[in-house]
Amino acid sequence: QVQLVESGGGLVEVGDSLRLSCAASGFAFSNSAMGWFRQAPGKEREFVAAISASARDTDYVDSVKGRFTISRDNAKNMVYLQMNSLKPEDAANYYCALRTMSYIRRASTQYHYWGQGTQVTVSS
Repeated sequence: QVQLVESGGGLVEVGDSLRLSCAASGFAFSNSAMGWFRQAPGKEREFVAAISASARDTDYVDSVKGRFTISRDNAKNMVYLQMNSLKPEDAANYYCALRTMSYIRRASTQYHYWGQGTQVTVSS
């Protein structure tokens, strides 16, 4: 049974940093691309970042480029999202997702397993 558990969310101020973590189990993590998505109240789920199984390739939505960094540790079955210079528009519930293929995609329909999410609130 695949399980993804996010952590690291919280309440921060504009300009602060947070690091989200996602612990994966129950699947060949090192063969799987991973993604982070977010969903704000009243909005659709949005792609944020993705990383290939080998970590060679990464992709980011334009609004977070230069501020967010996705990384992974295949030895620990972990994926991370370092978020710097947070803005009010970054506030959302952040979801970790696993894709049972090694290469990255942006579409949420291309991801097969999802975590429960971790809330990020940015106060101004």
